[in-house]
Amino acid sequence: MFKSKLCSFAVLTRTMLAAMAMSVLLSLPVMAMADTVLIQTPQGDIELELLTDDAPNTVANFLRYIDSGKYTKSFVHRSIPGFVIQGGGFTFDGVIPTPIIPFETIDNEFKVSNTRGTVAMAKLGGQPDSATGQWFINLADNSGPLDVDNGGYTVFARVIGNGMAVADTISQLEVIDASDGSGPYDDLPVIDFVPPNIVEENLVMTAVSKKDVTPPPEDFVINAGLNDAWYNPNTNGQGFLITVFPDLNLVSMAWFTYDTDLPAEDETANLGSPGHRWLTAIGTIDGDTAVMNIELTSGGLFDTATELQRTDPPGSDGTITLSFADCNSGLVEYDIPSIDRQGVVPIQRVAGDNIALCEALRGE
Repeated sequence: MFKSKLCSFAVLTRTMLAAMAMSVLLSLPVMAMADTVLIQTPQGDIELELLTDDAPNTVANFLRYIDSGKYTKSFVHRSIPGFVIQGGGFTFDGVIPTPIIPFETIDNEFKVSNTRGTVAMAKLGGQPDSATGQWFINLADNSGPLDVDNGGYTVFARVIGNGMAVADTISQLEVIDASDGSGPYDDLPVIDFVPPNIVEENLVMTAVSKKDVTPPPEDFVINAGLNDAWYNPNTNGQGFLITVFPDLNLVSMAWFTYDTDLPAEDETANLGSPGHRWLTAIGTIDGDTAVMNIELTSGGLFDTATELQRTDPPGSDGTITLSFADCNSGLVEYDIPSIDRQGVVPIQRVAGDNIALCEALRGE
């Protein structure tokens, strides 16, 4: 048995849990959702697939208990073979069990049937919205009683992998009444228990942790969400127009800049500054990078159909390597042998209108 403090503690536990179950319902904090949860036990690991779409608030509540550390050193305190194993209600410090002080109760979200291998929240009898932090694993098809009783018990996860083999092993352990007839430990599973006192090694201790199986984002790939005006704040007044053609797997750039030397003070131009220059380049997309050939044109007149001369062969005037680590910043590396200039220009968007589109395309 647990040491003598158990009897009075068990009475206190039931009283406290009942009082907490009547507390006012408060909204749960927003938190990142995990995909799966791992329950580690002496008998093996039980992996749970969370059913966020079916019971979003219950999943958030379960993760809140994990994030808060309330399940630390918790144990399976109830085992009824052929029915359920239950945990999440108590911790053990090596001397006496301690009830987990629950958060506020949550609204019932019954939707998924309590079949074998599903995981649901425990509740107080006759109180459909009284669930807090105690969970149970259905060892059999319990849909008959549990889908109907008390508003239905909310299933929020499903055991995956070989987890049910572990749950079955736990249910086959010796079960004792450690409550002295007055507490919640009358169906306590134990491991190699030798009376009189229970120690930690006798309990099915549980370490509950999130296991995010969302695959990490792939390396960034240039996409049409990068179509925008870009610039380097250090050279304000100059900039880049970038256009991505996904179907052609091409990206083009127009770089508005100036000549390498200032024109003579008395030099004039009919339109704009005599020092204005446009460099254009186009290249094939390779993941987050595109190596583009610079193309210079000459022989044209403003708004007039004329025959232009273009760089021949392509790339003989130089290359620009355009690369992006994300949707917000990039690098322009240029190598222009014809003017003996090389360098790297960090660029950022002039405006953020297309960031959302870029992120959405990145996630496809």
